[in-house]
Amino acid sequence: MNLEYLLDYSPIALALFATLFTWGVTALGASMVFLFKSINEKVLNCMLGYAAGVMIAASFWSLLKPSIELSEAKGEVAWLPALIGFLSGGLFLFMVDKILPHLHMGLSTDKAEGIKTSWQRSVLLVLSITLHNIPEGLAVGVAFGALASNSDPAVLASAMVLALGIGLQNFPEGAAVSIPLRREGFSRRKAFTYGQLSGIVEPISGVLGAYLVLQVEPLLPYALSFAAGAMIFVVVEELIPESQRGNETDYSTIGAMLGFATMMVLDVALT
Repeated sequence: MNLEYLLDYSPIALALFATLFTWGVTALGASMVFLFKSINEKVLNCMLGYAAGVMIAASFWSLLKPSIELSEAKGEVAWLPALIGFLSGGLFLFMVDKILPHLHMGLSTDKAEGIKTSWQRSVLLVLSITLHNIPEGLAVGVAFGALASNSDPAVLASAMVLALGIGLQNFPEGAAVSIPLRREGFSRRKAFTYGQLSGIVEPISGVLGAYLVLQVEPLLPYALSFAAGAMIFVVVEELIPESQRGNETDYSTIGAMLGFATMMVLDVALT
């Protein structure tokens, strides 16, 4: 596929288009609430596991590996920027997790995390879901921001594959959000609205990530690994525990394996 014509666009514009796509896929997944009132535990666990697998694979193939290669090409200590960025990304999400009031699906309001607040249960649930999407948008934005230092079509293809992978896992993630919200007592319309609204942070964080990389180009290896660290934090802190609830945990593992394999194949075969 000839992608050179896309290089005429600003990396920020490309990041915006890509993250609007991932948000749209989230909305498409959330629309499943109009077809189903509940979701089988096996299916839900498999969906969440799949999302976790995609994010783990994307963290390495699309973010950490390029970060290490960039540092190596510049004659720097190859692993150091990747290490600093990765741990910083995890620390950032750790701090957000401790500060932002949110509530995990299926838990009572007294189990809410972050700063104590009197916000409604629905708001806390949506904030928990939104937390998942911040590093995803950031990762896509940083990947497109890399075009500022290297306008090779291969770099563009890699960023597009990352956006495609994030989009693929956003579909089951959108459904895994809106349908349980329906089970929480929300109307179908309200469950869909909140489910897709959780993805709005992806265009925001995507544009921000691309902008920061354009402004401070030497940050690119750190920014790539920062996004990877943030995604891995979400996987370990949120997605894996949520996918392991109940008695159908084997399906979580199968989903994670399939998600990882999907993203690995996309990244290796299409770039």
